[in-house]
Amino acid sequence: MAEEQETFLSHLVELRDRLIRVLIAVGIAFVPLAFYARELYSLLAAPLLATLPAGGQMIATDVVGVFLVPMKVALMSAFLVVLPYVLYQVWAFVAPGLYAHEKKLAVPLLVASVLLFFVGMTFAYFAFFPMVFGFMSKFAPEGVAWMTDIEKYFSFVLTMFMAFGITFEVPIIVIVLVKIGVVDVAKLREWRPYVIVGAFVVGAVFTPPDVISQFMLAMPMWLLYELGIVLASVIVRPAPAGQSDYQPPSEQEMNQELDRAEQASRDQNT
Repeated sequence: MAEEQETFLSHLVELRDRLIRVLIAVGIAFVPLAFYARELYSLLAAPLLATLPAGGQMIATDVVGVFLVPMKVALMSAFLVVLPYVLYQVWAFVAPGLYAHEKKLAVPLLVASVLLFFVGMTFAYFAFFPMVFGFMSKFAPEGVAWMTDIEKYFSFVLTMFMAFGITFEVPIIVIVLVKIGVVDVAKLREWRPYVIVGAFVVGAVFTPPDVISQFMLAMPMWLLYELGIVLASVIVRPAPAGQSDYQPPSEQEMNQELDRAEQASRDQNT
């Protein structure tokens, strides 16, 4: 019991150290970006500003909003810059508990998840925002000044970035679910009608209440689900009849586990 408690505490200490490293990395990236906070916000607001009517502008209803919102954008940008390092820290924390064959799959999935998240954000910025804002500007009634608060705009953009970033992770989620044996490819194909309906429900919840926004989130989610099924059927081969998918650890992996146990016992004795 004492050994388990000591191991648990050592994991907590390691987790704390890695969180501190992440915060330091974000802080280091934030310092230079803070000097360009206004430019970063202008870049973030470009899709909306391009669709505002002549004379239209954004407003700030909070006294300190003109300072805090650009700083939030700089902080978000700093986190995105160090995101690969953040995921490396996550990987370094969980990797010791994985077998070699699990690490071989985890590394490409981790890299692909980062790339897909950025692709989702890029899709939102260059495709979703211009179309939605253009639709809203044309739909505004005559005589109504269509302007928005910079804080509300930042919250909307951040929500959409998260929604599209997570949406583009669907193939990774599908592959992992099949790989760990939660579902199989045949069951995923059976779920297709429910996934399509669920995709449009998610689009209705996280996007503005118009058909275009819902469609632009729901369709990529569905198509990426189909891509995940195709990739899972290729990557995760079904086991032959009468055989289990379980792969016993190799002799090298068993030796590594024994070395870890011996090292933990020696650390406890000292």
